[in-house]
Amino acid sequence: MRMRKLLKVVLLLLLPFSKLYAQQMLTVDDAIAAALKNNFDIRLLRNDSAAYALDNKYAYAAFLPRVNAATGLSFNNNATNQRLADGSKRNATGLRTDNINAAVTLNWTLFDGFKLFATKEKLAQFVRLGELNIKNQLVNTIASVITTYYNIVRQKQQLKAIDEQMKLNVERAALAEKKLSVGLGAKPELLQAKVDLNAQKAARLKQLTLQEQLKEQLNLLLSFKQGTDYDVADSIPFDKNIIVTDVLYNAEKNNPALLLARQNITISNLALKEKKADLFPIVTFNTGYNFSRTNNAVVVNNFTPLFNQTRGLNYGLGISVPVFNGFAVRRQIKQAQLDIKYQELKYDFEKFKTDIAISRAYKDYLLQQKTLALEEENIILAKENVFISSERLRLGITTSLELRETQKSLEDAYNRLIAARYDTKVAETELKRLQGELVVSIEH
Repeated sequence: MRMRKLLKVVLLLLLPFSKLYAQQMLTVDDAIAAALKNNFDIRLLRNDSAAYALDNKYAYAAFLPRVNAATGLSFNNNATNQRLADGSKRNATGLRTDNINAAVTLNWTLFDGFKLFATKEKLAQFVRLGELNIKNQLVNTIASVITTYYNIVRQKQQLKAIDEQMKLNVERAALAEKKLSVGLGAKPELLQAKVDLNAQKAARLKQLTLQEQLKEQLNLLLSFKQGTDYDVADSIPFDKNIIVTDVLYNAEKNNPALLLARQNITISNLALKEKKADLFPIVTFNTGYNFSRTNNAVVVNNFTPLFNQTRGLNYGLGISVPVFNGFAVRRQIKQAQLDIKYQELKYDFEKFKTDIAISRAYKDYLLQQKTLALEEENIILAKENVFISSERLRLGITTSLELRETQKSLEDAYNRLIAARYDTKVAETELKRLQGELVVSIEH
């Protein structure tokens, strides 16, 4: 009866795990696609990039002339009282005057030291900068999605390992109870088997909680609703053909952080061109059409016209030559040159960090592959050892202490093997992140 109760408890504990298979399957490709579509960090950067693109779209307008129109209409009703030098006086009221003014002006910059060209090119480079910021966020987000996804797979494998250990402890407890009932065993052996089983139950509950927490972490990256549940893959695939020289070569061309650093150097050089343009004169073409009409109902002075109207076209060139402005332009040029050196130094530092990170990641990648191979061999040996110990205990030629030790060895072997699988995937993902392969694969 006790054995049946133990089996019922195990089945109840396994029931949530069996329901997991009824959930919708989420593959790692599905997770990446959802992140690319929904991730808030990526969407925010896309909005910034759209703003750069909008500025660049209208950059050509800087080369066009500026046209302005103005008009005015005024009505006056005045009274005047004048005393002239010859002693005469003039007094009048109701002096009504109507004024109409209108003008259309055009101002066109013909030359400004090529500053307009530098500014237009800088706007285009800002668009490229926005695209690189998106790529940088893409590669980091994809790497986070992959590592989080396979961390869930890791915990799923860990849960299976715990279930396997629980089955062994159920069999061990049942055997201990049977031996005790026929007088061939001791109660401490049964009690220890139950203690070990309860420890596995507690570990299983903890593992289920950890798996749910990791799913919420993945939901955050994918912008899924809180509580969204799904099943994940059972295994972790590996790419065993990564070569360090290829990683270094691809990183030089595709690493988003390096591309961003180089792009900032380009933008700084264009900013220097803008500042140097302020040393040159500015040539403008100006033209305008003016219209003015004045209508006086009554005039006091006979030389004042009752009606006056003028209209006409005027045009000409304007030249503004910078002579002295307190060395402001010279100072700005030197600041722009310092910014270029700063951006070049940042690039060198980023390149240095990337090379070091690739070296470390590749060494870890090789180490994890070797460790994984050893643990794959160890798990076979540990399983065989548990099987032999179980049979020896069943035949009565060994003690439960020996079986317990072999079970502990199997448990440790599972822990190391599952950790080695995950760590190998993390090292592989980091190498691909550093060389920008994750972004390149999305583009193609």
